[in-house]
Amino acid sequence: MDGMAIRLGGRARKWFLLGHIVSAALWFGVDIALGVLVLTAILTDDPQTAGTALQAVRMFAIWPMFVASVATLATGVVLGIGSKYGLVRYWWVAVKLAANLLMSFLIAASLRPGVDEAARIGRDLVAGGVSEVPTDLLYPVVVAPTLLVIAFVLSVFKPRTRLAARRS
Repeated sequence: MDGMAIRLGGRARKWFLLGHIVSAALWFGVDIALGVLVLTAILTDDPQTAGTALQAVRMFAIWPMFVASVATLATGVVLGIGSKYGLVRYWWVAVKLAANLLMSFLIAASLRPGVDEAARIGRDLVAGGVSEVPTDLLYPVVVAPTLLVIAFVLSVFKPRTRLAARRS
């Protein structure tokens, strides 16, 4: 894919970079908000608070997160193709690309059913029914922000292997 590199002009590159940063920040923000809601539901002793937090997860956790992940992916691909970094020329860009693809897929395929179930449990809690707060949402609350922070670190420090450094 590096052979089809089309260099972006300075202004276009800056706009795509801004879009990439904003979409990644939005994605991270939604992940943090998801974490706050899930931890609130798990740690509170009040079933009303837990239920409300679980229901709130459903309102934004899938589509806003998925749209932000796809926007991050799209702007990242344009930046990769339109710059010296390429999509697979440097290992750190390939890692970011793979992580974004994986997380976007997991949002749609794996997180969605868990969020739907959590919202159902939240309704039961608010209605006074006896339900146990699900802890399986802790996994995405820890993994997704961690992977995003790793991607942020890779973006800032741009580590290069000796082979990649010789080619630039």
